[in-house]
Amino acid sequence: MAARSQALKATYDAIVIGAGIQGSFAAYHLAQRHRDTLLLEQFILPHSRGSSHGQSRITRSTYSQAHYARMMPDSFGLWRRLGDEAGTNLYRQTGLVVLGPAGDPALEGCRRSLGAGDILDTTALAQRFPGLQLQPGEVALWDSTGGVLFADRALRAVQDIFRQHGGTLQDGEKVLRIEPGDVLTVTTTAGVYRAPRLIIAAGAWTSALVAPLGLRLPLQPLRIDVCYWREKEPGTPSKDRASPCFIALGLSEAPHSIYGLPALEYPGLVKVCYHHGSPVDPEERDRIPADAPRPYVGLLSSFISRYLPRLEPQPAVVETCLYTNTPDEDYILDRHPKFSNIIIGAGFSGHGFKLAPVVGKLLCELSLGEEPSHSMAAFTITRFPGVLQPEL
Repeated sequence: MAARSQALKATYDAIVIGAGIQGSFAAYHLAQRHRDTLLLEQFILPHSRGSSHGQSRITRSTYSQAHYARMMPDSFGLWRRLGDEAGTNLYRQTGLVVLGPAGDPALEGCRRSLGAGDILDTTALAQRFPGLQLQPGEVALWDSTGGVLFADRALRAVQDIFRQHGGTLQDGEKVLRIEPGDVLTVTTTAGVYRAPRLIIAAGAWTSALVAPLGLRLPLQPLRIDVCYWREKEPGTPSKDRASPCFIALGLSEAPHSIYGLPALEYPGLVKVCYHHGSPVDPEERDRIPADAPRPYVGLLSSFISRYLPRLEPQPAVVETCLYTNTPDEDYILDRHPKFSNIIIGAGFSGHGFKLAPVVGKLLCELSLGEEPSHSMAAFTITRFPGVLQPEL
C-alpha cells in the first residue's frame, strides 16, 4: 500500500489515473521532468485485478508491425536505465523463437524486423530449444534479444523511483468524476484534486472514465487463461541459462498467436498461453464459476501435444489476467479530441508491458505539448469512427 505519510495537496502539475505499468511510467517520466505529479490507483497495491501483475512478461526486438519494432530499441534502453536507477536487474535474456508457416505475413514481418541470418534450421532449433518441434512447412526465426521481464519487480521499481523524484502515489482511491477545463478537477472516493493536465491509463476501466467526457472507445476487456505446464520427465535446467521464449504465429488451428516462456511464478513449469480470451466485465473477472468452460485450454493442449511433446498435455495451473483490446490491436495514445489537456493511453491488447517505458514517455510528451519522440500515426483515437459522443 502506498505510504500515507506522503503530503497530499489539492493542486498538482499533473494527475495520472491508473498505477499499472503504463500509468506508472507516464508518472515516472513526468516526475523526471520535475512536474509535481499525483498518481491515483483505485485498488490497494499490490493487486492482481488488472494487466500488470505477475512475475514475468516476454520482451523482444522482433515485431510484425514496423512501428513497434522501431520503438523497441528505445524501450530496451529505458528498461536498462530504470534497472540502474533502482539498483536491480529487471530482465533475463533467454532468446526468443518465432515460428509459423513459411510465408505467413506476420512471420515475414518479424523476419524483416530482424534482418538476414536469423532463420533457424532443424539442427539449430534443436540446439537452441530442445523439445520444440516444428511441423512440416514451418520455419523458425531467432531473436537473440528476447527474454523475460521481471514484471512485479519492474512495477515496484518504476513506482519507487517516481516517489524518489517527488511524486505522490495514492492507492485505494477510485476516481468518481473528471471535470474538464483549463484546470481539470478529479474527484475520488477520498479527495478532490486539480491539475492543468491529466493522463488516463486505467486499463479495462478506461471506457467508464471517458464516457462522461463524450468518448465511446472501442475497448473490449478479455479474460485470458494463463496456463502453466509440467514436464513429463522433470529435467535439470541450467542455473545460468533458461529455456528460450517462443511465439507461434499463423497456425491454422489458432487464429491468434500462442506464446511461451519460463515460468518464474512456478519454477519447474512452463508458461504457455493463447493470445486471446473471452469478453468480460472487469468487475466480474474473479467471479467466474470454477466450472465455467475454458475453450482455449483445449486449443493449447492440442498445441502442446504437437509442438512441445515433453510437456504434460493438461495444464498444472490455470490463472487469469485481463487484456483490453482495440479492434486492430494497436494502442490508443492520443489527446481527447475535444479536451487537449486530457491524454488517453489504452487498448494495449496484451502486448503493452514490454513497451511501457516508451508508452509512458509518449504520454508524458503529449501532456506537456512536446513533439512525440515516435510516430503517433498508428495510435490515434479518430481512426475509429463514431468515438466522439455528446457529453453526459
